[in-house]
Amino acid sequence: MTLNHSLVQKIGNAIKEVSRNKGSTWWYTPHMAAASRAITKRIPLVDILLEVRDSRIPLSSTCELIKHLSPSSRHIIILNKTDLANHIQLKEWLKYFEQKKCLVFGVNSHNKDNIKELLNFLQARVRELPKIGHGDQTITLMLFGIPNVGKSALANSLHQIGRISAAEKGRLKHAVASPHPGETKNISGLKIASHPSIYVLDTLVFSRPRFSMQRCAIKDCLVGEVELAEYFLSIYNLSDEFKKWVKLLLSGADDCSELERRQKRQYLTDHTQDFIVNKVRRMLYEAVSSFNGDLEDEETMSRLIKAEFAALRDAFNLPPDSDDCVRKVAAKLLNLYRTGRLGHYTLDVAPSNN
Repeated sequence: MTLNHSLVQKIGNAIKEVSRNKGSTWWYTPHMAAASRAITKRIPLVDILLEVRDSRIPLSSTCELIKHLSPSSRHIIILNKTDLANHIQLKEWLKYFEQKKCLVFGVNSHNKDNIKELLNFLQARVRELPKIGHGDQTITLMLFGIPNVGKSALANSLHQIGRISAAEKGRLKHAVASPHPGETKNISGLKIASHPSIYVLDTLVFSRPRFSMQRCAIKDCLVGEVELAEYFLSIYNLSDEFKKWVKLLLSGADDCSELERRQKRQYLTDHTQDFIVNKVRRMLYEAVSSFNGDLEDEETMSRLIKAEFAALRDAFNLPPDSDDCVRKVAAKLLNLYRTGRLGHYTLDVAPSNN
């Protein structure tokens, strides 16, 4: 089974429709509007625009502010968090953008070698600029994008690796990196190369999310945690990623006593601990591998997802009669997905696959 299945697309389109209908006025404050205007004025003044997107939602994390711009050497799409995306899907997205004549680069902002490759790529693009002619010239690159695609983390990595490569001394600057949207409050410039001097501008959050699957560029405020969790599970169920968890069946259930858990510093309420994560993986594997039915049928898929929610409730140690149990399951599941604990999944399907 493949991820471009019509059922997955149907669920994804339904979620996007919900997002559009609910709107984003709750998030797009006057502060954001003012920031948007300020950055719009700066766009013509910078040499290269670096639009940062989340590799897991390369289309949904498009920045609406400059969607009208045609592909050019001044506009480069940076697909960040490649370490969390499905590698096959990522290759398809890179190919798609290249076919659209877009400059694109996939990067993991926490991988030094990958950052060095990106620096070399950017310096090559700078050398292609028509006005480059002398070593003391200053080039500015501007990072922009929707909240939490990793702009500040990327700026910090470029600054750190760039200064080391240029053998420059002095105190490092840092852009504010946070999992919460809106932490970057102003535009800061960080030097990433010399001869010519290249500065990257890390901008404050300013763009409306067009399809809010975002929190670490995957948020659920506009869509709803339950709907987004169901969408993720539909993709999970149609993939083969879960098969690598078969070894968890051999380990069996974790039947430690309460005292043993305390001694191991294991807490049933912390869903991020390894023993809980492994329990989630094992239960999801058992639910999918033992399920008999045609997952191409929407009702059949819905039954499986309902069974998975029940299994996850037990995995997360939530009492069945707890308030808002379904939403709590969805929230914990999405947190594990966002942080890569459940594997590598891309929620946007490349248009070439449609």
